Amino acid sequence: MKQESLRSNILKLKGQLDSDRSSFISHWRDLGDFILPRRPQFNLSDGNRGDRRSQKIIDSTATIAARTQRAGMMGGITSPARPWFQLTTNDPELAEFGRVKEWLHDTTRRMETVFLRSNLYKCLPVVYGDIGVFGTSVLFVEEDFENVVRFYNLPIGSYWISAGQTGTVNTLLREFRLTVKQVVEKFGMTRGASEIDWSRISPEVKGKWNSGQKEEWVNILHIVCPNDDYDPNRLESKFKRIKSAYVEGSTDTEIPLREEGYNLFPVMAPRWEVSGNDVYGTDCPGMVALGDIKALQVMQKRKSQAIEKMVNPPMVGPTALKNVKASILPSDITYVDEREGIKGFRPAHEVNLNLSYLTADISEHQERINRAFYADLFLMLSLSDRRDMTAREVEARHEEKLLVLGPVLEQLNQDLLDPLIDNTFDIMLRQGLIPTPPEELQGEKLKVQYVSIMAQAQKLSGISSIERFASSVTRMASETQNPALLDKVDMDQLIDEYGSILSVPPRVIRTDEAVEQIRESRAEQQKAQVQSEDAVRTASAVKSLSETDINKDSALREMLARSRAGDLVERGG
Repeated sequence: MKQESLRSNILKLKGQLDSDRSSFISHWRDLGDFILPRRPQFNLSDGNRGDRRSQKIIDSTATIAARTQRAGMMGGITSPARPWFQLTTNDPELAEFGRVKEWLHDTTRRMETVFLRSNLYKCLPVVYGDIGVFGTSVLFVEEDFENVVRFYNLPIGSYWISAGQTGTVNTLLREFRLTVKQVVEKFGMTRGASEIDWSRISPEVKGKWNSGQKEEWVNILHIVCPNDDYDPNRLESKFKRIKSAYVEGSTDTEIPLREEGYNLFPVMAPRWEVSGNDVYGTDCPGMVALGDIKALQVMQKRKSQAIEKMVNPPMVGPTALKNVKASILPSDITYVDEREGIKGFRPAHEVNLNLSYLTADISEHQERINRAFYADLFLMLSLSDRRDMTAREVEARHEEKLLVLGPVLEQLNQDLLDPLIDNTFDIMLRQGLIPTPPEELQGEKLKVQYVSIMAQAQKLSGISSIERFASSVTRMASETQNPALLDKVDMDQLIDEYGSILSVPPRVIRTDEAVEQIRESRAEQQKAQVQSEDAVRTASAVKSLSETDINKDSALREMLARSRAGDLVERGG
């Protein structure tokens, strides 16, 4: 994009992307109206509105189920209370090397601290909620000089996205509003400057600032996309791989508010499931359950109407009651004469609804909604009426959960967690927060290993196979009384693999070098002990010999005699 036509190009791109997004809008509106009515923002005026938007929700089962799904994924994938990732290398042996292992562990802990200090754990639940209900979510990360990184959730309907040839999202266009005061603070006040730089702010905004209209709204367009002017040999920010530009959307100025660049695409756009070349998520729990959710509202409304008619039925009566008080209140009375076969004051029609059938039907719909949002899986222990489940049964149920959520977790790793960690590492590296890596890591690529509850549960099958293998080999060696069979198994590597699957902290398991030193030291100690014991036995034998009387017939006397005879023969020869 050329600077002189940046705003025009952004508006043109917006029109192109809007044609692809438009078919999703009606579906997102339905999902918002029946599940999360305050989450979507399809218009700039939808923000900062306190009006009631839940008019279509009578039964809140879907909203509660979505909340459970969001909390379950937060606790199971990226819980702030326990480690959920660790850095490693493509070479397992290199990752076990002492200095490398310590550096990887230290860097991982530093990144965890940065995440805790930032607002990440406030934003991630919203991300999980959006992909569960709407199928798509967007999380934007920016460098922050106080807390290293800062994250921003973008409401569904406020952005447009596009993907590259690999299917990964690489373009974001969003439209949002800032007050005049916020525009001046964000784009007119550079860090450390004492005066406002008006060179990039439109005269309209400057005029409102000078006239005191600082709370007036200003429309902003922001684009993040691959940079056509990328030049790795130039250090300026605008020549980096990713381009970011802000322009005013409500004025005709062609001067951008800000142009900058990123080494990595700073936008995470996770999708629950994508079909073919689609950019936005095409399947998610909210989309699956929408039919049941709508039907549930109708049934609850009809049930309430039926109960109301049973309790407070419409009444009919003779014309004589037209100007006479009539009441259906408890303990009240209405006087009516019945004559010539005309019935008195009575219900217009009898409502004898069997609520048990309707209640059962409602329960079926509620159960399907909960299953669509995996509420039964996330709450499987608390919802179970059994309190005597074995550890193996609990483990099996966790594995069942992961069988269902496995594809979603892989999609989240690709769209959310991998770029999240990559961007944070890159920002920390620029700010000098990453320790100097050891020489062994020069030229080596790092990778991320996820160790959350769900990631670990996916590896549980590996643990059971290792346990069965080790148990079988030990039993065979015992039954055949052939300990040499154990030589076939590398017990050191088996322990490393077992610890890796369980995500045991690296400092708990010693490195191969440390183990080798311990074994060498132990061998030297054992050798010294054997030599000491031999010396003691030799000294004892010498002492015994020195105290033996050789004048008596004894084996020692005979041995000495033979020794002297041999000496005489040699001398004679």
